Amino acid sequence: MSEDISTIIATTEDQMKKAIGHLESELTKIRAGKANPQMLDGIVVDYYGSPMPISQVANISAMDARTLSIQPWEKNMLQPIERAIIAANIGINPQNDGSFIRLFLPPLTEERRKELVKKCHAEGEHSKVAVRSLRRDAIEGIKKLQKNGLSEDAAKDAEADVQQVTDKFIAFVEKHLAAKEKEIMSV
Repeated sequence: MSEDISTIIATTEDQMKKAIGHLESELTKIRAGKANPQMLDGIVVDYYGSPMPISQVANISAMDARTLSIQPWEKNMLQPIERAIIAANIGINPQNDGSFIRLFLPPLTEERRKELVKKCHAEGEHSKVAVRSLRRDAIEGIKKLQKNGLSEDAAKDAEADVQQVTDKFIAFVEKHLAAKEKEIMSV
């Protein structure tokens, strides 16, 4: 039975690591003052009838702290990329000069910074919900094992272990949110 418990806890921990990884990737998409090519990760372009991420149809680079440069591999992709950026509503107007698209990031206002912090906290809350959901699933698995003959003491110990893992990952979420909030609010 102890192998079953350790399997449940290991599986839960792996899934919680994936939830933290997802949070990290979502937080990199949120702008924090300086230009970052990952800001455009969620934007797709119509590439001859099929949706493609911008990074697969163009080279994206940060020219300086406030400017992103997008150079499509095909000249005729300038207009679709420009339309996709405008449609994504990321708060930046693309500047098309015929061979490049430049995105000039305006300085963040205090109000916009607070909105971004709220968005970060919403992402953090999604991650916490995911972690708690995984905890619930693990505890249900332990209760099933208890019905199949696992002792009550062993079940209580396993539930405590699952709670420890959960607390550890909730602390990771809090740490990531604090770091991102500090990054956003620093001028």
